[in-house]
Amino acid sequence: MVLLSVLDQSPIRSGGSGADAIRETLLLAEAADRLGYHRYWLAEHHSSGGLAGSSPEVLIGQVAARTSRIRVGSGGVMLSHYSALKVAENFRVLETLFPGRIDLGIGRAPGSDGRTARALAHGPGALGLEHFPDRIAELLRFVHDDVEPDHPFAGVHAMPTGPTAPELWLLGSTAESASYAAYLGTAFSFAHFINSQGGAEVVRAYAASFRPSPYLPQPRASIGVFVVCAETDSEARRLAKSRDLFIARLYTGQLGPYPSVEEAEAHLYTEHELAIIQHARPRSIVGTPEAVKDRLLALGAEYGIDEYVVVTITHDFGARFRSYELLARAFGLS
Repeated sequence: MVLLSVLDQSPIRSGGSGADAIRETLLLAEAADRLGYHRYWLAEHHSSGGLAGSSPEVLIGQVAARTSRIRVGSGGVMLSHYSALKVAENFRVLETLFPGRIDLGIGRAPGSDGRTARALAHGPGALGLEHFPDRIAELLRFVHDDVEPDHPFAGVHAMPTGPTAPELWLLGSTAESASYAAYLGTAFSFAHFINSQGGAEVVRAYAASFRPSPYLPQPRASIGVFVVCAETDSEARRLAKSRDLFIARLYTGQLGPYPSVEEAEAHLYTEHELAIIQHARPRSIVGTPEAVKDRLLALGAEYGIDEYVVVTITHDFGARFRSYELLARAFGLS
C-alpha cells in the first residue's frame, strides 16, 4: 500500500508575510486531511527570510486541532538545539492531547546559519554534534518513560506520562543518520529533496542493519521528495521556475522569500547559478499527475519504500494546493 504524506516548510512568498505562510500551513493541513494524506510534518528553520516554521511543536498542536484523521508531527525538531527532556515533554503533551496521531521527527542539521545556531544554543553546557546519538537514545527513554534504574536521570519523568507515545523518526540525508536510526531501532526518512545521490543505498543499508527495539520491531522508512504537479507538463515546469531561483539564491547566500515565476523569468542567471540549478534538479519531480506518479513509484522501487513525504512549494498558494490535490487523485487517495 502506497502512503503519501506532506512536509510543510511554511514558505514565505515574495510579496507575502510570515503570517500569510502560517495561515497557508493551516489551510493546507486541513486540505491534506480531507484528501487522504497519511502524515503532515512541520519543518523547523530559524532566522530565514523564506521559511516561517521556526517552532514545529507549536504548529503541530494547531494542525492536529484542525484535523481529525491525519497523523501530525515534526519534520523535524533539530535536537542539537534543545535538551532531550524538554523535547520529550513537548511531545508527551501533544500525544496526550491527540493520542495515536503524533510523530516526533528528529533532525541533526541546525536548520539555520552558524550564527543563528550559536544564538539558539546560547549559554554554557551546549553539547556538540558528537553527542547526537546519545541524545536520541535519551529522548527515546524519556518519551517512553523508560529510563534505566542506573541512568543518571533515573526517576526523571517527561510529563504527562501515558499509555501511548509518539512515533519517533530520524530524518537525514546521509548514511550517518541512517546508521543511527538502524542502531537505535527507530524509523528513518531520507531527504531526497536535499540529497539525491546514493539515497537508495543508504535506505537499503538502514533496513539491512536495523536492530529491532522495544519501540519498533521492524525497519520503517520513507523518502522526502520535492514535487510540482499541474494539469500540463508545461505549466508544472513554469511553476517550478520559482524553485530554480530560490535554490540559486539559497546556495549563494541570498536568503529571502520564495520568488514568483515572473521574478524567475526576469532574472539574469550567472553561469554559477545555472550550474547550481542543474545540480539540484534531480531532487525534484515536476510534471503531470500521471508522470509524477510514475516517477515516484519508480523512485520507491529503487529505494525499497512505499511512503513518500511530499514537499511542494509554488509562489501561488492556489497552485500549491492544486498540486497536492492532483497528486492525491492520481494515487486514488480517499
